[in-house]
Amino acid sequence: MNYQELIQRVKEYIDQFYSSHPDNQIVYHNYEHTKAVVEAATQIGNHYQLNDHDFFVVTTAAYFHDLGYFICEPAEHETKSAEVAGEVLSALAVDEPTITQIKGCIIATRIPQQPNNLLEQIVCDADLFHFGTEAFTERNKLMRKEMSIIKHKDISKDDWRKGTIQFLESHHYHTDYAKLLLQKTKDENLARLKKKVTEKEQEKAAIPQPQEAAVATGEQELKQNKPEEQTKKEKGKEDKKAVKTDRGIETMFRVSSTNHQRLSDMADNKSQLLITVNSIIISVLLSVLLRKLDEYPHLTIPSFMLVATNVVTIVLAILATRPTIPPGTFTKEEIEEKKVNLLFFGNFYKMSLDEYAWGMRQVMGDYEFLYGSLIRDVYAQGVVLGKKYKLLRKGYNIFMFGIVISVIAFLIAVLTYKEA
Repeated sequence: MNYQELIQRVKEYIDQFYSSHPDNQIVYHNYEHTKAVVEAATQIGNHYQLNDHDFFVVTTAAYFHDLGYFICEPAEHETKSAEVAGEVLSALAVDEPTITQIKGCIIATRIPQQPNNLLEQIVCDADLFHFGTEAFTERNKLMRKEMSIIKHKDISKDDWRKGTIQFLESHHYHTDYAKLLLQKTKDENLARLKKKVTEKEQEKAAIPQPQEAAVATGEQELKQNKPEEQTKKEKGKEDKKAVKTDRGIETMFRVSSTNHQRLSDMADNKSQLLITVNSIIISVLLSVLLRKLDEYPHLTIPSFMLVATNVVTIVLAILATRPTIPPGTFTKEEIEEKKVNLLFFGNFYKMSLDEYAWGMRQVMGDYEFLYGSLIRDVYAQGVVLGKKYKLLRKGYNIFMFGIVISVIAFLIAVLTYKEA
């Protein structure tokens, strides 16, 4: 089954659905939200290196998960979305087990989310991906506007903030990738909401804002003498700059890791191509030519030159893809000295779950340790890629020059034999 083609067919249906169902009241659960969820599901799915079938499941579920808002009452939109998905996918000749998986992913997005497997977890985290991004504030405003329209009443900012705080506190990401990538920014968004609620309550109670203890320096005195509004603006700019810096670093690591993974996949595909082509050539030589060398002795040297070229090329291609298995253990001293990278399976696969969980808690609780591990991970990927591509380059060079020389040798042997 061609899943890439099916995904394109699904996208075409979704495009047509949204263009034929305009609704100005649905300002949040619209096509922009759907595209954002599909993009997030793709990002998480790529991290877990899903196969084509599973990638089709999460992507299709992301496309269909909110169609129900345009067909039925919001409270039942997941069920209706799953029904529509089932009808469309059946018409596309998708098998029933796959349709069931997609429906399960859609139903799992119902609040409170209760996913039962990795695919459902990915879709759930993709649906609320914006909780841990800078887009949260803008998306939250659109959600408040949509709910006010649907309920036909104005929901005050204060009431909405309190409800959002409760929701964020009860929500948790399900995949480890989302926890690592989004949790920090989600906590910052939650803290920002709580701060606003506190400030509003203090204003209502006419309680003056508490001032921070003064530090006996000219710079601190200058800050205290600034107007309160100016100080708030400067602090807000500093907080925003810090958030953007952290997000930029995380994006850099994510992009680097994704690019390295893609390059590694490309290297593996190139190696597989070399192995396949050379294996075919050797099979042809062994089955056809080498058995008749006694009849054509002049082709002996060119034949063995070609076989040698194929064998060496295959060996280099295999070396480029042959995995290296590290010891799979780490020590408490390595954790305390921050010398081990627990983001790579080769450093922990022989450890118990309790030992690994303890180590990961140390990593997640230490900002320097966490980013140090990410740096080691990206560096290690680069080292492995360098080794792979060096071996591949040698393999391709030997194959290219060996084929050329072997063909020339065959031509010389044939021409010489004819003249003799």
